[in-house]
Amino acid sequence: MMNLWPLLHLTFLGFSITWPLVHGQGFQETAAVWPSLFNVSLPQKAQESIQIPNNGSAPLLVDVQVFVSNVFNVDILRYTMSSMLLLKLSWLDTRLAWNTSAHPRHAVTLPWDSLWTPRLTILEALWVDWRDQSPQVRVDQDGHVKLNLALTTETNCNFELLHFPRDHSNCSLSFYALSNTAMELEFQTHAVNEIVSVKREYVVYDLKTQVPPQQLVPCFQVKMSLKNTALKSIIALLVPAEALLLADVCGGLLPLRAIERIGYKVTLLLGYLVFHSSLVQALPSSSSCNPLLIYYFTILLLLLFLSTMETVLLAGLLARSSLGAKSSPSPAPRGEQQEHGNPGPHPEESPRGVKGSQRSWPETADRIFFLVYVVGVLCSQFIFAGIWMWAACKSGPAPGEAAPHGRRPRP
Repeated sequence: MMNLWPLLHLTFLGFSITWPLVHGQGFQETAAVWPSLFNVSLPQKAQESIQIPNNGSAPLLVDVQVFVSNVFNVDILRYTMSSMLLLKLSWLDTRLAWNTSAHPRHAVTLPWDSLWTPRLTILEALWVDWRDQSPQVRVDQDGHVKLNLALTTETNCNFELLHFPRDHSNCSLSFYALSNTAMELEFQTHAVNEIVSVKREYVVYDLKTQVPPQQLVPCFQVKMSLKNTALKSIIALLVPAEALLLADVCGGLLPLRAIERIGYKVTLLLGYLVFHSSLVQALPSSSSCNPLLIYYFTILLLLLFLSTMETVLLAGLLARSSLGAKSSPSPAPRGEQQEHGNPGPHPEESPRGVKGSQRSWPETADRIFFLVYVVGVLCSQFIFAGIWMWAACKSGPAPGEAAPHGRRPRP
């Protein structure tokens, strides 16, 4: 209790030290008030109380319970997500214990900056908003210290988007205590998933924590497994693409002589080009393991382009052959010229009618292409379904994973 009373005395006198919360990666930042900490006028016991407790040869064990209450704003284009967490930290500081027979209080509440607390930094954070600017620390009679920290943060996440929109990704939040060493401090972690809402595009289906081994700086990680519900992407991407492909196949049933067929095919191709340009902006890109849908929609674009070009070429050849037949008619015999005035039917009219009903070679080629095109479209669908089921891709390690933030360098 002798170590605790100077803290209480300084608290009442207003000599508590303030370290501002940092809305970035760090939890607390050493401010310009550090020199006042070592003022000789302060009691020596108060100066010692803000140092990390000495646990002998073993590091100080800090128990951390992580409660995840919300995960939102999952942005696969920026590879970021936002989350709300509550950290419950507890450790033993025997310097703050007191005898209840002399002082009957079983617990006291102190400002967090009046004694030692872990200074935490989130490695992946773009920004951190600590909800309580001045959290309170609860100290029990036996020296157990408890500190609750509520925060909202936006962090980077390496989404695995090969099977987008049915993707599963693992996102990590790494908490480092950069002001201490692994010989001084050690974390023991537990995780609790408190997310009750499932009405969102990405849901958290697994949550766990771990303490990475062989670290120069004490740290712990919170790993969240995210799953895409995919309903929005299927309706917005897959359904329009399949509908355009089916419409293109049905367009092959139109006669090659029909003028509307070329306009129909060109309209479908232009519509898909507009759809593809917006699709490129909606799908994420990566240096490795790009979504399979990017390749799938590119193949669909090539199929539509091939079908349109076939229609234009064969229709042009058919028109040329028709014009050539009209411009060079076969010469008639003189006997027929002499009988030109006879209004009776010519015996050659019936064979010409039979010959005109036969298909020209461009129309025959068009029918063959249509059958091959239908088979190719069906095969492409089955091949893509097989690739979707069996393809696997794992992104390689980042260049900075050799020795970031206290990790031991690789030989």
